[in-house]
Amino acid sequence: MATEDDAVSDEPQSSLNHFGVYSLTDDYWRLSEEERADLRVAWIEKTSGVAEGVRHYRTSPTRVGTDFILWCAVRMQENSDPQNFFDAYASALRPFRRYVSMVDVLWGFTRKTQYRGARDAGRIDPFSSEILPYLIAYPFSKTAEWYLIHQPGRQAMMNEHIKIGRSYGGISQLLLYSTGLQDHEFVVVYESDDLPRFSGLVRELRATAARPYTLLDAPVHVATHAPTDQPSELWP
Repeated sequence: MATEDDAVSDEPQSSLNHFGVYSLTDDYWRLSEEERADLRVAWIEKTSGVAEGVRHYRTSPTRVGTDFILWCAVRMQENSDPQNFFDAYASALRPFRRYVSMVDVLWGFTRKTQYRGARDAGRIDPFSSEILPYLIAYPFSKTAEWYLIHQPGRQAMMNEHIKIGRSYGGISQLLLYSTGLQDHEFVVVYESDDLPRFSGLVRELRATAARPYTLLDAPVHVATHAPTDQPSELWP
């Protein structure tokens, strides 16, 4: 699928983006409906101050073992910004640890691509109020052989990727760099209002010359946006 070559950032500074993937514990389901409703409202209130950009998504019933995703985005201005965010996130999570369990986490930083021809049209703005209904996120790594190819050779393969990506309007992308910070190298994130169309994009990209150099692009998390003004729809 997509790689570090498909996205470009024109932000004056990088942003840290963090995706916490959660499941609801048995203790949550033992609560009364009224108690569960109060807990959802408290979750919205506690997490809203963790970062400048906060979005909520439901993953159930698209993947076994997960129920929702919390996406937080922080503009990077100081070296201490990641630590401050992690501390705030841990503090906000503490009152809910009996009821929610983090089953996966994806995070990384935005930056400009090194490849010519990539553009930021269709790039997700994590701080925007404009949100498409579907979110797709997954970790990504390239093979060692990819990095041994000289730059012009990689550029030529990515030109094919870029051309295909541009032919699929209405699908937005965000690429995060996490090399040395997580077990994978990148986090690839898409927004779309048409899941069959997105699947068509993936099929085309998997037939390109760059595909054999993909080492990892799973697990894939597919989620639907859960507006905070509808707490009853926040979690399953």
